[in-house]
Amino acid sequence: MTWSHVHVVGAGLAGLAAALTLVERGVRVTLHEAGPAAGGRCRSYFDRELGCRIDNGNHLLLSGNTAAFAFLDQVGARDTLAGPANPAFPFIDFTTGERWVVRPNRGRIPFWILDRRRRVPGTRARDYLRLAALRRAGPDATVAATLRPGPLYRRLLEPLAVAALNTPPETASAQLLAAIVTESLAAGGAACIPAFPREGLSESFIDPAIRWLEARGATIRLACRVAALHAEAGRATALGPEPLAPDEAVILAVPAPVATNLMPELEGPDRFEAILNVHFRLDVPPESIPEQAGFLGMVGSLSEWLFLKPGVVSVTISAANRHAALEPVAIAQQVWHEVATALNRYEPIPPWRVLREKRATFSATPQQNRRRPSPTTTLSNVVVAGDWTATGLPATIEGAIRSGRRAADQLLTPTRE
Repeated sequence: MTWSHVHVVGAGLAGLAAALTLVERGVRVTLHEAGPAAGGRCRSYFDRELGCRIDNGNHLLLSGNTAAFAFLDQVGARDTLAGPANPAFPFIDFTTGERWVVRPNRGRIPFWILDRRRRVPGTRARDYLRLAALRRAGPDATVAATLRPGPLYRRLLEPLAVAALNTPPETASAQLLAAIVTESLAAGGAACIPAFPREGLSESFIDPAIRWLEARGATIRLACRVAALHAEAGRATALGPEPLAPDEAVILAVPAPVATNLMPELEGPDRFEAILNVHFRLDVPPESIPEQAGFLGMVGSLSEWLFLKPGVVSVTISAANRHAALEPVAIAQQVWHEVATALNRYEPIPPWRVLREKRATFSATPQQNRRRPSPTTTLSNVVVAGDWTATGLPATIEGAIRSGRRAADQLLTPTRE
């Protein structure tokens, strides 16, 4: 089937990636977004309470995120990213006060683990060979049960796992962490150069993509919720009150609960993890962090990752269901104490904002990973996309973009009827 028109429902990264792919290949696209702005969890906005612009969450890219960088290249936004020129990951351990920078060499052979000045303090070169256990992990294996405890685990692998999988290591899928390690550390330092939006998520990912789509004739419908998907004889026949012609198709690039509500026969993850983001209105010079990296890993603290942004210091706390009982004031006070220590800024707490994303990502357990669907559905003209689908990666920017492109490719495959 050749589709004359594709409706992409959801203007997060998965939906935008699908729309970019379709428009690039000459397909007419209408993008439907329930919210007043595109971007989903990857967007920026003016927070009235804090009195400044902030990101909906903090995201760190690695140079090995090929789909994410291809997305940015397509919309002409690669130069909106900041970050160190070389692989560099600064950390502070609050239990000991130690500070260090992990510096992988660019090549695939990890010579850096032979240099104690470049590896995690307290580790030996042979400790890193134990990462091979991740590749042997079965589908039911968890991160904590697969990796041996010790300085490497506590000071690098556990923070990486919690951030990437947004799930406690005791229940998180070892196979999903293996996928991350395979495309980063195991691929060599050239795949591990960190990057993040210099100004904001919307300025890097969302606004350029919308401009690109509109310049090529795509229709963007914001504040346009699709409340129903009607089907008959194995195909979708209408999006809400809007009928679909025989040569029209649909990509559902919405969160898992929305997709399964529109298509009850669709199975998807049904357990989710929260993320806490704590923002302080404070301008901090880049040299406050080693290598001017712009971010800092924090071990032995409530805070996990600190990001410096124009006029704002932001902290991310992942797998945050475990912190559901903490009050915002208590969170802000503790996090500020840790931030002030990390940045050597001993001053009263500045204006702050604690934001809790209750369903930030699916819970990346082996059980939930098995519930992730492929793009195809029981309807011949409907496919699904999202970081919650079976991408082989946890719920990341890279996974979302890959899912959108794969959904578009699936629709454009000539054998699909």
